Amino acid sequence: MNEIILYQADELPERIEVRVGEETVWLNRQQIASLFGRDVKTIGKHINNVFSEGELVENSTVAKFATVQNEGGRIIERQIEYYNLDVIISVGYRVKSKQGTQFRIWATNVLREYLMKGYAVNNRINRLEDKIDSINQKVNEIDFQIKFAELPTQGIFFDGQIFDAYEFVSKLNRSN
Repeated sequence: MNEIILYQADELPERIEVRVGEETVWLNRQQIASLFGRDVKTIGKHINNVFSEGELVENSTVAKFATVQNEGGRIIERQIEYYNLDVIISVGYRVKSKQGTQFRIWATNVLREYLMKGYAVNNRINRLEDKIDSINQKVNEIDFQIKFAELPTQGIFFDGQIFDAYEFVSKLNRSN
């Protein structure tokens, strides 16, 4: 685990210790139950349904972490199953409680915001890539002309510029 964050919403009776690691957050069943205001047994049923219905794969969303607990006055270290953000979100969309509803509203708003920002960023990146492709094409055309084409020796001055051309060549000759 890289980091532990304490989370407490206004509606929650207690703080929740959130484990952050492997580019996600992790909560155990007790913490998820506390987050959504339901009992551990109900959360367990929802988690089992998430896996049995094939919504998520258990091997990639569950990890066991050594957790120190106080049991009957003794400090005991146990391997506890923790569930990543994918499971937490799936359970949050299944659970029926005031906190579950608040979670769904919050998650929907966050997802909408990320989608809109992601679309805007992706759109800008696509425009920049198009500009870069256009510039690369022009550079390649210029490079081709320089390598394989002879530079023009006639018609480099427009009609009516003969005197300017004469003056230019004269200056060149004088400078040598």
